[in-house]
Amino acid sequence: MNEPVIKTDKLTKRFGDFIATNEITLEVYPGEIFGFLGANGAGKTTAMRMLCGLSRPSSGRATIAGFDVYRQTEQIKKHIGYMSQRFSLYEDLTVLENIRFFGGIYGLSDTTLKQKSDELITQLGLQSEAKKLVAGLPLGWKQKLSFSVAVIHQPKIVFLDEPTGGVDPVTRRQFWELIYDAASKGVTIFVTTHYMDEAEYCNRISIMVDGKIEALDTPRNLKQRFHAASMDEVFYQLARGAKRSD
Repeated sequence: MNEPVIKTDKLTKRFGDFIATNEITLEVYPGEIFGFLGANGAGKTTAMRMLCGLSRPSSGRATIAGFDVYRQTEQIKKHIGYMSQRFSLYEDLTVLENIRFFGGIYGLSDTTLKQKSDELITQLGLQSEAKKLVAGLPLGWKQKLSFSVAVIHQPKIVFLDEPTGGVDPVTRRQFWELIYDAASKGVTIFVTTHYMDEAEYCNRISIMVDGKIEALDTPRNLKQRFHAASMDEVFYQLARGAKRSD
């Protein structure tokens, strides 16, 4: 089996007496679509910030794309992509300006950036919108553009933090087609979502409750284990005992 691109061992984050994430242990492999689920307040965002090199753990160990989360955070940032529902694009820049801006941040050369920009705009069918402000795009197009920008530098891992929030079902399905395409090329997808139907699209899923991972397996195995017809039922059985929330 390939070496994991995300590996954690008892990764913990404390804020004073509050334990936000409590001894998280998991491995995620190249090209895997890994769902990271939990109710509000479960500790998902805190965990993701540690994995992205944005927050220093209190204890435990982790490597991301082979880099240590304590000592090599800058290398981690260069080898990952990140997309959030809340912030992904600059709305006062055009489509093309956004692509070139983020490509520049990721260190692409001018030649590569021009090639990638042309390919991306053609792939998304945005030729007529390339010089229009992102603010004028429908939400679904913004989300697809955000994802494409997040993987423009061909990262080993892309972290998606509730990427399809507020998007209609048809656009969500189209967005997941982009995810499948990236995974087929070896990119690891680490995704949080509130939509349990999306959990079914993942290869494996972890479910966090009160800072701990209470379950980690394939959707099929989890439904069998909890005698559930859907991931909604699995999630409810685990999350109903949660003691904390946002």
